[in-house]
Amino acid sequence: MTETVHVPLPGRAYDVVIGPGLLAEAGQRIAPLLRRPKVAIITDENVAALHLDALRDGLVRDGIDSRAKVLPAGEATKSWENLTACVEWLLDERIERRDVVVALGGGVIGDLVGFAASILRRGVRFVQIPTSLLAQVDSSVGGKTGINTRHGKNLVGAFHQPSMVLADTLVLDTLPLRDLLAGYGEVVKYGLLGDAEFFGWLEKHGPALARSDDSARIAAVRRSVEMKAEIVVRDETEQGDRALLNLGHTFCHALEAATGYSDRLLHGEGVAIGCALAFELSARMGLCPQEDPSRVRAHLRDMGMKTDLGDIPGELPGPDALLDLMGQDKKVVDGQLRFILARGIGKAFVSADVSENRCSDGASRSAGV
Repeated sequence: MTETVHVPLPGRAYDVVIGPGLLAEAGQRIAPLLRRPKVAIITDENVAALHLDALRDGLVRDGIDSRAKVLPAGEATKSWENLTACVEWLLDERIERRDVVVALGGGVIGDLVGFAASILRRGVRFVQIPTSLLAQVDSSVGGKTGINTRHGKNLVGAFHQPSMVLADTLVLDTLPLRDLLAGYGEVVKYGLLGDAEFFGWLEKHGPALARSDDSARIAAVRRSVEMKAEIVVRDETEQGDRALLNLGHTFCHALEAATGYSDRLLHGEGVAIGCALAFELSARMGLCPQEDPSRVRAHLRDMGMKTDLGDIPGELPGPDALLDLMGQDKKVVDGQLRFILARGIGKAFVSADVSENRCSDGASRSAGV
């Protein structure tokens, strides 16, 4: 019961394979990419405890040797220090340009390892094996890699497409519910930005997805990946349409920085809040129907997710400080921050015509001020 989405980038095409039991099949699926039966795996402590042995067993069945490096878990791992550690370890392991590096983990590991692969020997191939819902539907596809700095999130990185993505939906059963729902924030984003019918499907089937319904999970991952692949093929390096994938992210990245990239706010939770704020802002600007923000928030609440700034534990900086954090966002062009707004559910667009007063007022309203 696997699905395959092809990402047809000229000269860099690859498949995203989605379904249960792919860790066990990793060897047979990765073997055609290899010049010699050896891979290097980089993962984190949490994922290693749950899935590293299963992956290595799947590789050894097809005669593939593996070496693994295990990093600390958490957003702080996306750092200069760990980037250096990964590159030096890969060199110690004598990984060559024609070899394959495997990123086993969520978005943090995928971003970090992809960036390490992009600069190692001026570019080696890598395979994404995403173990979180967020990574399966979003960060593992499209070739964005990078690390965080003291200035903000993902401000240093490169576009480096994977050679394959293996999204094993069985591993989602090991996720805490909070992490699963955080990933669902990215799934909802796809319906909101470009497919109202998909958002309607999620309103009906989202609860089943949260209850471990594998068919619902496969369908949601497949449609999310299809939508991302279509946009990436049109605009690989985010010169135009790909910016739509940042719906909710301008708010999200500022909130992540404000909460110190801690577990007070997971990335997907910030995306969900950001999407709700983007629709609130769009409605207040007269761009979308007034009932759309309520519909978005109603579905997120039905799923048990955060929808407003007041749902984030602890104190947050004021609206002006949040605006300053937004000013470091990668979507700033010529000093002007671009927002992803909407003319309705499934009708997102990029705009630079948003005043600071509107953003500040929207943030205040969301916080209940």
